[in-house]
Amino acid sequence: MTTTKQLWLPLFLAAFLGAFPVRTLASPHDSDDLRHRIKHVFVIVLENEGFDVTFGPTSKAPYLAQTLPSQGVLLNQYYGTGHVSLDNYVAMISGQAATPETRNDCQVYQDFALSGVTPDGQASGSGCVYPASIKTLGDQLTSIGKTWRGYMEDMGNDPAREAVVCGHPALNSVDLTQTAEAPSASVPLGDQYASRHDPFVYFHSIIDSPDCASHVVNLNLLPQDLLHESATPNFVFITPNLCDDGHDAPCKNGQPGGLVSANAFLQKWIPLIMASPAYQRDGLIVINFDEGGLSEQVTSTGISILAPGLFCCNEQPGPNLAPFPQSTNITSTISLTFESYGGDRTGAVLLSPFLEPGTVSNTPFNHYSLLKSLEDIFDTDAYLGYAGAPGLVGFFGCVTSDIATKELHGISSCGRR
Repeated sequence: MTTTKQLWLPLFLAAFLGAFPVRTLASPHDSDDLRHRIKHVFVIVLENEGFDVTFGPTSKAPYLAQTLPSQGVLLNQYYGTGHVSLDNYVAMISGQAATPETRNDCQVYQDFALSGVTPDGQASGSGCVYPASIKTLGDQLTSIGKTWRGYMEDMGNDPAREAVVCGHPALNSVDLTQTAEAPSASVPLGDQYASRHDPFVYFHSIIDSPDCASHVVNLNLLPQDLLHESATPNFVFITPNLCDDGHDAPCKNGQPGGLVSANAFLQKWIPLIMASPAYQRDGLIVINFDEGGLSEQVTSTGISILAPGLFCCNEQPGPNLAPFPQSTNITSTISLTFESYGGDRTGAVLLSPFLEPGTVSNTPFNHYSLLKSLEDIFDTDAYLGYAGAPGLVGFFGCVTSDIATKELHGISSCGRR
């Protein structure tokens, strides 16, 4: 189920008051708004770090923490929507809240048993791979003639685990991509692809389509696609491998991992994207994290792992989770406690030719805000799941007063075209 957009919703990035100088805007009736100027969006998702670790003064990712915010917008109050990983990725493209299985990264790649759909578009039930009736941003874009691709680093390196396109475990089988595979004689590059970081393969509307093979591909296809604007998808979703996204440290291939490898990944790929004709003409880059990091405490009986679960934006837990806090024993000496259902504060960075460099936004956003922003940019006819939650704001809504734009001719004030 989706939530139909209302005509008064904001359509573009406005020039804002407050901490920034007042900008003169063109009249709405004689210009297009900035939201409709953005036609290519690139999302890069990194792993498992809280805001203070990533963007603090001792960050091991100075390119991400210092260089990129100086060129764009730092979203100071961006939050994940859950723990551990998969539920966050699912939220980003579908607006669906967690199930117990997606919160546990779906160790078994099992079908979702649907018992119903709530009035706010949430699938009730359990499992991992949603039925075809539950739609994604990819489905929305296809229906309106927009192009999209998920670029997955390492996907298909080991064909015994997953295919080179639309790669995922066999249905209702154990997911062998939960751990990285070291380089070997049979797999020289190793395989650090993780299905749980590829949200598209958790929806039958995508994996059952023959188009999945052209929509969910290896990252090595991106440089060629970037050469020409016509070949660059309107929506690009990039998942680095388990090393380059910062998840593992150290990595199975001998690299350091963590923020060090994530920083190096961005230093390679961000300039390549920014040099592309599509980005330079009308692009937006979003760099975010799936969730904040977990904390560990050594006790007299073992190790206690804690996920605070902080959230923003009036986020709801959805219909499928038991009340919080929740605790479980991983081993006889290791316990894991989720104090609440949020994903904690991570921060994010926006880059665009249209944005004022060095802007800091203190407006709260989360993964549902990201989805809403994308649906606004591409002018879909509805919001999916919690992207349509009352009061949720997108990055470029008129009520967000602290994202500054460059002074551009033909930017309208808020209103629907």
